[in-house]
Amino acid sequence: MSYRIFLMLFFFGYPAFTGAEQIDKKLFGAYDISLVIFNRSSGVMSKVNPVQSARRFPPCSTFKIYNTLIGLQLGLIKNADDPWYIWDGVHRDIEAWNRDLTLRDAFRASAVPAFQRLAREIGPARMKTYINRIGYGNGDISVGIDNFWLPGQGNEGILISADEQVALLNKLLDGNLPFSGKQLKILRDVMLNQETAKGRLYGKTGSGSSSEGQEALGWFVGFLESSGAVYVFACNINGGEHPSGKTARIIMENVFRSQNLL
Repeated sequence: MSYRIFLMLFFFGYPAFTGAEQIDKKLFGAYDISLVIFNRSSGVMSKVNPVQSARRFPPCSTFKIYNTLIGLQLGLIKNADDPWYIWDGVHRDIEAWNRDLTLRDAFRASAVPAFQRLAREIGPARMKTYINRIGYGNGDISVGIDNFWLPGQGNEGILISADEQVALLNKLLDGNLPFSGKQLKILRDVMLNQETAKGRLYGKTGSGSSSEGQEALGWFVGFLESSGAVYVFACNINGGEHPSGKTARIIMENVFRSQNLL
């Protein structure tokens, strides 16, 4: 990274991925945003709001990335499309959760009951072992095996920063986490959000509240493949009006489109 780009990162925090352009701050609306993007091809790291990118938040449903991988590793999930979650008959507010689901269905619908059941099947001991091996955030799952990643439980639970989300995804793509290439292939398949002539966007949203239970929060984390390069990213938003994972995803899509990458 050049000295000029370093100065841009330090003083402004809004460089684009090439190090030559800047991200239009209008894309962020009124939200307080943390945005980290790492170009795996060039090695350039770009950050919006570096202070917030280092702050830990509840991961919300972005933890489903690793819940899925652990389930695959342990053989609790076989593939993306076989029947996996059998509905318990309890009617919930999100209609997409009220039926039997494949992994693909459950991941895309962010079906909390399905992944809570998976976490219980993994169990506290095995989950803690994997959390420690991965190095996931503060590593705290003590509040309960099926809710430690969910905010608003009246407790802190596990917390992770945008910086840490990007670092973990880089390790995953490098093959430096305890998961096989086959398992990563299945995860990539269910994480695919969008495919255009310019690129493929993989990611997982998350929505909830901060550990204090008062600050609404939205996440979108993942990676983009575009023109032979791979960009790993993590975005979280709070403040503004009704921050959510969906809004964080839209912001990231607009950022990538503004760079002609998606």
